[in-house]
Amino acid sequence: MKVAGNGQGKILTPEELRRLFTEGLRSPRDRALFGICLFTACRVSEALALQTSDIKGETLTFRKSTTKGKLKTRVVDIQPGLAALLAEYQPSPGALFPGMRGISPTLTRFMADKILRDACLRIGLVGVSTHSFRRRTSLTIMSSAGIPLRVIQEISGHNDLGTLQRYLEVSPEQKRHAVAALGF
Repeated sequence: MKVAGNGQGKILTPEELRRLFTEGLRSPRDRALFGICLFTACRVSEALALQTSDIKGETLTFRKSTTKGKLKTRVVDIQPGLAALLAEYQPSPGALFPGMRGISPTLTRFMADKILRDACLRIGLVGVSTHSFRRRTSLTIMSSAGIPLRVIQEISGHNDLGTLQRYLEVSPEQKRHAVAALGF
């Protein structure tokens, strides 16, 4: 768990996610921002760089110019839960998450972090960071659901499986299930 900026972000449970999205995050913009991070396993900086034109039909496009390493564009399907959050948030054309006029064209990572910290404080969550959505919660949930690592890698945009695997949590239940599969 992340403490004073050190360590890995907390993996959020379904109940913690529900509380965060219903009680902690107060505006449609904030729910849309962290919904994108959760449902697409993207980095917060990638979500902040999105333009309204990157939402086309039922897909969301992360342009290679805004991804870490700038290696390739990736397109992720918009799942119904994310579609509902995006429908509630109606930004003007341009930056999906505009910043303050004259200061920044888009919301900054610092401001996104503050929004999340304030939301977690409101509901009593500790150890949550912006990476809790991408690397810890989203990727671990997909892995636990039996989604092949190669598919998770395509969705998250990780360059290699070794890096991806460092972020996946293995639960005691998964270990018990693996050992129980052995036998005669």
